[in-house]
Parts: sequence; C-alpha cells; structure tokens
Amino acid sequence: MNHSRSLALAGLLVAILCWAGNALLARAFMDDIPPLALAFWRWNLALLILLPVVAVPLWQHRHQVRAAGWRLLVVAALGITGYNSFLYTAAHTTEALNITLVNTCIPLMTVVAAGLILKEWPTRLAWLGMLIAVLGLLILISRGEMNRLLALRFAKGDLIMLIAVADWALYSVLLRCWSSHLYAIPPLALLGVMILLGVVLLAPIYLYEYSQGARFVVTPANLGAVAYAAVFASLVAYLCWNHGVKIIGAGKAALTSYLMPVFTAILAWLLLDEGLKSYHLMGGALIFSGLMLAARQKTVKS
Repeated sequence: MNHSRSLALAGLLVAILCWAGNALLARAFMDDIPPLALAFWRWNLALLILLPVVAVPLWQHRHQVRAAGWRLLVVAALGITGYNSFLYTAAHTTEALNITLVNTCIPLMTVVAAGLILKEWPTRLAWLGMLIAVLGLLILISRGEMNRLLALRFAKGDLIMLIAVADWALYSVLLRCWSSHLYAIPPLALLGVMILLGVVLLAPIYLYEYSQGARFVVTPANLGAVAYAAVFASLVAYLCWNHGVKIIGAGKAALTSYLMPVFTAILAWLLLDEGLKSYHLMGGALIFSGLMLAARQKTVKS
C-alpha cells in the first residue's frame, strides 16, 4: 500500500511538472496560437495517438463504458473541454502572475468540494500543512517583497481563471466520487473515451473562434507546442493525475498544485536561463514541507 501511494505521489509530481511546462508554453505562444485552437488541436492530436491503443480495450469494456454513461460526459466536459479552454483564454486576458495566484485556489476548492460531496475533511495538521505551503507560495509570488503582493491588480481574465479552478476541483472530486464506475474502465481506455467526448464538446466552441478570424500559422514551432501539449500536458499528465486521485484522494492530490510555481521557476532557470533566487529556494522549501505534512495526515469522515 505504501509503495502504491509513493508511486501515485510520484505520478502527481510528474503531472504538475508537465503542466508547469504547459504554462510556460501557453505564455510563450500566446500571440501565435489562439486559446481554443490550442486546446482543440492539442486534444485531437492526443486522441489520434491514443485511439489505436485503446480501441480494442474500449470495445472489450463497452459494458463498463455504457454503465458509466453520463458520468463520462460530465468529467470530459470538466476535465477536457472546460479547464484547458478557460486557462488558455485567461492567459490571453490577464498577467501570468495573476494566473499563478488564482490557480493556487485549486487545493482549497478541492478540499472544500471533497468535504461537501465526499464528506472527507482534512485533520488540523493537514490544514496546518496547507497554510505552510500557502506561506511558501506567497514568498514565491511576492519574490520575498510584501509590497509586490499589495500592488497586485486583478483583471477580467482572473474571473475566467477562477472558473477554471472551480472546474478542475469539481473534476478531481467527481473522479473520486464516481470511482466505482469510472475506474472499472482501464486507465488508458478511460482517458481515451474522455478525450473523445471532450473533443466533440469542444468542437463547436473552437469553430466559433475560427469563424471570428482567429487563426494560427502552421510552423515547426507552433506544431511543436501543440505536440508537447498533446503528449505531455495531456496524455502523460492526465494518466498520472487520474491515477493519483484514485489512490490518495482528490484533496491530497490537489495539494501538489502548490508545486507548480516551483517547477515553473526551475524550468525557467533551465530553459530560459533565468537565475534561481533565494526566495525560490525558501518558498520551495516551505511548500514542500507543508505538502509533506498535509499528505501524511488521513482525512476525517464527517
């Protein structure tokens, strides 16, 4: 059991690392690829890669897919269509720092949703761990200077990001809530049918964006961005995340979201030659310590 939980936690860290790279990618290609186009072609490419692998398992488990029914449609709408479309749109309408700040509401929203829906509430020590992680996060965001936090201003895009956060929290909790139906389907097949449904739901929104003149030029760089989002931010990250939620629960899985700015800073250091500062190390240490404390505590059924 401990080995299984360790693997699940490692998978969650891989997912957060992939999504940190996706955040950098979204900022880097903000002016080159429209938000819904990036979401739509990312998932279509992921589906193209995955479908040959999962076609037979989906047929073999068609009864389980039919039993999951409308639940699959709901989680696909939330996890595939909704969250990514909201996030990419927010990246076009607000600053990256604000997106990072709003995104840190994911653990709290997920914990509250898990408490209300699943009746799973963290212990006091877990709450303390979350507070320590938040403190580390604030150090990262403010770069160790309180006046930076006081000077933050919020735009309309922040509301879009807040909707994205609520969307993801609900997605994670419903994965856990409907686990007996959803996880009766093998992981790859489950992701495949979710992507298929998500692409169908995303198509009308993308076509509307396209009709408004939003285009992106097919270049090696743009295709590479879509490929990264399809393989790492979609297939690898979602498989790891779904498995982590299944093993350790939605609330604890969501806590790893606090590590996204840490991984983003490390990737920026490695890829963009941005230097690591003392506030990166201090904030990262507090976040990691808080997560370890929170993750060790069991939830309490109310």
